[in-house]
Amino acid sequence: MSHPLSLLPFDFEARTRIVFQVDAIDRLGELASQIKGRRALVVSDSGVIAAGHTHRGIDALRGAGIVSRVFEDFHENPSSDDVDRGVAGAAEFAPDLLIGLGGGSSIDCAKGINFVHSNGGSIHDYWGVGRASKPMLPMIAVPTTAGTGSEAQSFALISDAKTHEKMACGDRKAACRIALLDPRLTITQPRRLTALTGIDALAHALETYVTKRRTPVSQVFSREAWRLLAGNLTCVLQDPEDLEARGAMQLGACFAGLAIENSMLGATHALANPLTAEYGLVHGQAIGLMLPHVIRYNGDQFGELYLQLLQSTSGLAGYPKVSDGVEGLARFVEDLVTQCELSMPLSGCGAAEDHIARLAADAAKQWTGTFNPRPVSEAELAELYRLAF
Repeated sequence: MSHPLSLLPFDFEARTRIVFQVDAIDRLGELASQIKGRRALVVSDSGVIAAGHTHRGIDALRGAGIVSRVFEDFHENPSSDDVDRGVAGAAEFAPDLLIGLGGGSSIDCAKGINFVHSNGGSIHDYWGVGRASKPMLPMIAVPTTAGTGSEAQSFALISDAKTHEKMACGDRKAACRIALLDPRLTITQPRRLTALTGIDALAHALETYVTKRRTPVSQVFSREAWRLLAGNLTCVLQDPEDLEARGAMQLGACFAGLAIENSMLGATHALANPLTAEYGLVHGQAIGLMLPHVIRYNGDQFGELYLQLLQSTSGLAGYPKVSDGVEGLARFVEDLVTQCELSMPLSGCGAAEDHIARLAADAAKQWTGTFNPRPVSEAELAELYRLAF
């Protein structure tokens, strides 16, 4: 009898060329020329600029005869105000190519700029799916972290500058033409950033494998992301210059991003976003706080899916065993969060138990929660928050 998964419908199209190579940053000009770029707006944050990665990319562009300008006036978790400033800069410079060079914030901000520069209005007009009516500029993503997988997705996550609510703006036209993965660029990440982005990427692998929207294709990416991320996060924490492990983390984050593009996320992200908006808790830490509780919650009804992941790494050192079950997987994640020095109770970020109802109401409004395999209403979300105290 065939596995029922084989009958799940899907519509898969690879929209992004992935170039993975140590020192691939030196090919940025060559790759930009291949997609007819002559004027590139490079969206890159101050830390990446200070590390020298941005200038190295600009040198490669210059060597190919491509004029560039850098936009760096944006924040972590880019806001609608950040996008507005970037759009003003793009209007003045008139680029024919956008490059997001940095972490997920740089790439998402570049996508947000692309939406508004190419289609007009404000970024709020693109909150949702498929709302860009005009063609968008080609874009190259050069991630310097191993986390969001934004380079492989057609969504930009932009926060409303007033409400701090995260807006998911998605359109097939927003997909990057090229994702340039150079693991050497990730070596300069501070340890805390490595930890935060690593936990986020691992959550992407675990959530995408079980969502209602999972498909045979998305699960291929989720499984490989799980294998690469779960086995290498500890390695890069212990030896930040381990280039093999860094490459595995970067590929794992990208594959998890491809899984998100085809399967979406779940309750962990629905629970994490209000914590960031309400208390300023960094996204990766909010994810690490809630993920083990969601694994246990989903595992009561969908444990077989988690066991499939454990089976895929059966016998490999450093992974939980199939016999450990769902609880073993949850404890494995908790141990990783502790190794990342991100472990804390919900009360540690300033939350109080009388905030739970408000947080649960906000979490219930998050789009990602609708894709969780086990339904989550305000009542279930409130109970998951209580478990985190």
